[in-house]
Amino acid sequence: MKFTVLSIFIWLIFHVTGFSQTLEDYFVIAAENNPGLKGKYKAFEAALEKIPQAQSLNDPNLSFGYFISPVETRLGPQRMRFSLTQMFPWFGTLKMQGDVATVLAEVKHQEFLDAKNSLYNEVSAIYYPLLEVLELIEIEKENLQILETYKSIATSTYENGKGSMTDLLRVDIINTNAQTNLDVLYKKVHAANARLNALLGRTPDSPIDIGEKLKPPTGLHQFYFDAIRNNPLIESMDLKVQAAELNQRLALKKGLPQLGIGIDYVAVGDRSDVIIEENGRNVIMPTMTMSLPLFRKKYKAAEREALLLSESYQAEKENVSNILQGSFHRFKAEMEIQLDLIDSYDRQIKTSKQTLDLLYSAYANSGDNFEEVLRLQQQLLEYQKMKVKASVAYYVAEAQINYLTAKSY
Repeated sequence: MKFTVLSIFIWLIFHVTGFSQTLEDYFVIAAENNPGLKGKYKAFEAALEKIPQAQSLNDPNLSFGYFISPVETRLGPQRMRFSLTQMFPWFGTLKMQGDVATVLAEVKHQEFLDAKNSLYNEVSAIYYPLLEVLELIEIEKENLQILETYKSIATSTYENGKGSMTDLLRVDIINTNAQTNLDVLYKKVHAANARLNALLGRTPDSPIDIGEKLKPPTGLHQFYFDAIRNNPLIESMDLKVQAAELNQRLALKKGLPQLGIGIDYVAVGDRSDVIIEENGRNVIMPTMTMSLPLFRKKYKAAEREALLLSESYQAEKENVSNILQGSFHRFKAEMEIQLDLIDSYDRQIKTSKQTLDLLYSAYANSGDNFEEVLRLQQQLLEYQKMKVKASVAYYVAEAQINYLTAKSY
């Protein structure tokens, strides 16, 4: 394997200085750099900007009129007219609109939290299998060392006339297979690193250094089923129901008259045919306006829309809750199954090692049953691998439950 100066420098940084990272470290990096999560947070910030918009009055209306044929009055001809009017919705409408916008902004915040939890789950779904591959690499390396020892013993036994050339060939075949497995595992590490970097918002070739080894679980962690109600998806549904109920009340208020106040200013020209007091005096006239919501169909439709949306969100919440509850029980059962498998593999590994020691000693003395030694060694290797896979399956299921219960890190 060829090393560039840069790769050696990176290796020194991560290994000599001990700058290795754990799963929680990668959670932090993902939360800071993942573009999808950034997009969710920007959507939340954008929703916050709707609150002052919803609480603001409509712009006032300014109109201008010019009399093509001036209207004669006692004080002079009217030349032009300016009118300024401000409409006010029914009492409490603006506050309720602000409340709706606030609740919808909180919906976006809950969606951001769900995206963050989902991102952590995705990181875990890559991180733990990566630990698995690294552990399998160590197992394969140990297997290769054992095979080299077996080959040395088989060679010595053959030279002493107790063994056969077939034993050496069998070792070579298994050795080649183990080396191929090792090469495949290294490629899997490279692919997993690229996938993890994608979630971290980094370039595919950014260094990944794992600061921990895979540890088999020792027991089932305590999870609280009721914690599912803390899932942001449930919180989001509750907030949508709340917003729909507010919109239903808001539709009632929008069906009430709007009031407006204003002022008219009329420019009056001077009369030239007579001299009178206040000749050409301009006119200022306060005005009051009221809208007449006579066409009730749209307001009734808005009320029904809000009611139907509320019922829709209630049904959707129940469906989401059922899915989350079902997933909770499924992943908890998965964890229990993997613990049983790990316990079984531990017993099989222990028995296989004891049997292998006996067979190995017998072969070293007599040169017989070498094929059985190799078979049992490979069986022991499989038990070790299956234990690693079961441990990773346990942790992946645990990460799923952490997502369902919205565990805070």
